Amino acid sequence: MKAVYFDGSKISLKTDYPNPKSGEALVKVRLAGICGTDLEMIQGYASYVGILGHEFVGEVVESDNKNLIGKRIVGEINAGCGKCQMCADGLERHCPNRTVLGIYKRDGAFAQYLSLPEKNLHIIPDSVSDEQAVFVEPLAAAFEIEEQLKIKSDAKIAVLGDGRLAQLIVRVLRINHTNITCFGKHKEKLDMASKLGIQTKIGITPKDEHSFDVVVEATGSESGFLDTMKLAKPRGTVVLKSTIASKNRLDLTTAIVNEITFVGSRCGPFRPAIQALATGAVSVDDLIDSVYSLDDLGEALVAAKNKLKVLLKP
Repeated sequence: MKAVYFDGSKISLKTDYPNPKSGEALVKVRLAGICGTDLEMIQGYASYVGILGHEFVGEVVESDNKNLIGKRIVGEINAGCGKCQMCADGLERHCPNRTVLGIYKRDGAFAQYLSLPEKNLHIIPDSVSDEQAVFVEPLAAAFEIEEQLKIKSDAKIAVLGDGRLAQLIVRVLRINHTNITCFGKHKEKLDMASKLGIQTKIGITPKDEHSFDVVVEATGSESGFLDTMKLAKPRGTVVLKSTIASKNRLDLTTAIVNEITFVGSRCGPFRPAIQALATGAVSVDDLIDSVYSLDDLGEALVAAKNKLKVLLKP
């Protein structure tokens, strides 16, 4: 099969890559999305070797569960061992022996086929298009924020970033909150949030400093991490969403003095994400920039560095 392979230093398109292992559901990939984590991994984050990609929608072609065959699905990316306490508690994403689609010890979605355990799969309703379904995984990550924090309805919230994930985060948070400010660097991207009723700003002013109850970092940069400490009020909460390939030291003095609570946040619940797309509570159509074939991988990766959402069609 065709697949995008990363050897730890460079990526290449393989035309004869082995099909996924048996024993799990075999999924034909219909569309896959390029996200910031994929780009960071190419720069060295996670020291991964294998097929990249973890945002996808596909069709089940082989499965022990015959009811799944032919169904359009998305898949949770963490596959736990099923034997440890974390798995018993339903926290496969923290299983010490887990594999992670396109990220850790499991080939990903930038290929014609992938495999996942049947329990990881979620059927997509007909009302959700393939293009929309690709957003389920990152949208679930956005829903995870409130799963973790239970943010008060009147909380003053800042979202740092205006790219792929930040756009989804503000769309999810606005369902239950009205006092949200999105800080970014690109007017055209911030305008997309403004149209949804979100306050937007380019740059942090003295009036903004130490005034937010919750700050969500989704910039994908070290400067974004430092900016969180400028915005969070004393004893405020910072949610860290970026996965950054960084070897630099970061000064946490401000966080200690102001007693900031840091919350790491990554994968989230798929069901509310699918429901939000199906009901129209969250719209993602305007975030899609372009669709490329695997043969045009180079162009796709260049576009993904500057665009919101670039898709691959194996």
